[in-house]
Amino acid sequence: MPAAIRTQIAELATELHPGVIAIRRDLHMHPELGFRETRTAGIVADRLRALDFDDVRTGIGVTGVVGILQGGRPGPVVAIRADMDALPVQELNENMSYKSIVPNVKHACGHDGHTAIALGVAEMFSRIRAELPGTVVFLFQPAEEGDPAGGATGALRVLEDWPLTNPAPDAIFGLHVQPLLEVGQVGYVSGSAMASVDRFTIRIVGQQTHGAMPHTGIDPMPIAAEVISAFQTIPSRQIDARLPTVVSVGTIEGGSRFNIIADSVTMTGTVRTLNKDGPATVHAKMDQILKGITSSYGATYELEYVETTPSTYNDPALVAQSLPAMRAALGDDLVPAEAVMVGEDFAFYQQKIPGFYFFLGVANPARGIDAMWHTEYFDLDEEALRIGMRTMAMVAADFLFRGAGR
Repeated sequence: MPAAIRTQIAELATELHPGVIAIRRDLHMHPELGFRETRTAGIVADRLRALDFDDVRTGIGVTGVVGILQGGRPGPVVAIRADMDALPVQELNENMSYKSIVPNVKHACGHDGHTAIALGVAEMFSRIRAELPGTVVFLFQPAEEGDPAGGATGALRVLEDWPLTNPAPDAIFGLHVQPLLEVGQVGYVSGSAMASVDRFTIRIVGQQTHGAMPHTGIDPMPIAAEVISAFQTIPSRQIDARLPTVVSVGTIEGGSRFNIIADSVTMTGTVRTLNKDGPATVHAKMDQILKGITSSYGATYELEYVETTPSTYNDPALVAQSLPAMRAALGDDLVPAEAVMVGEDFAFYQQKIPGFYFFLGVANPARGIDAMWHTEYFDLDEEALRIGMRTMAMVAADFLFRGAGR
């Protein structure tokens, strides 16, 4: 990539930073849940049109937006993805002027920052489009956190409307704010960066009876307790310790009265793994445990296991090719990161084309900005927006210039 382009990117990131902060704060004040991001999508589409994008498509995957910017000469196609949805979390930060005004809805995962950064990069590239080879596709995706109504996640719905064709990206990049990294840092992982996400529902069926005479029925409560304990031997004793796996039961419900032995107990939970064969392995071991424990007590069970999102896998070759540009932008603040056991539906794009998803540090403990994702107090140091713009623009532009032979 020409040195002049690197300089322009750095200068534009600083120049556009105040405006991007304003966009992020506006989005933070007006959060919208998945597939309901109509106001956010309208802001995005209007902004891309104002930047004279060649094509702006709305209604992609229900409320998504795709913007296409053609450079001044031939070259490859690169995609930049940002998610737009918020979470059903009540904002409890009181000392901010941009506190969410929507009850029980908050950008508690930083997607307001993702969208603002991508809009900043869109403006940067619109200003240097004559020098850019190839085409940049900006994908503003709905419902990364999932469909509140229980349907398919946002990436899958996007791929129904835009299956990475017309134009067809050669690679896709994305970022996620990371409160475990301090502002100024950017972390990367080659290979599995985020876990697959599976859900399960289990119903253990016993026999109802009077609480004073449990021997006349089959009590599913202690059976459920034994199952939960046994499940913890799957990651700790039945799977190679070098392959991170999490099995968590999140809810348990059953019974109708204090002195009645319940007829059944229902449990729900999640399985996370970085191993591509992990979901099938855990599913089989859960079924084996359930069969053994319930049969020994004369109970029965039903298991529904749903693989929802695969592991976010960063293409090692794409990562290696991208690191020099990232180092040029960040220097020693580019750091190897640890894989995390949360999931991301960015993985569905990576199953079709090479993708690289990296982590943007947003924590500033000295300012009290250190709350985790999905919490009432989550926030980000907005200096990260400038760093995110510069890094994403540098990586995407470098991909275009390398692909065009410069």
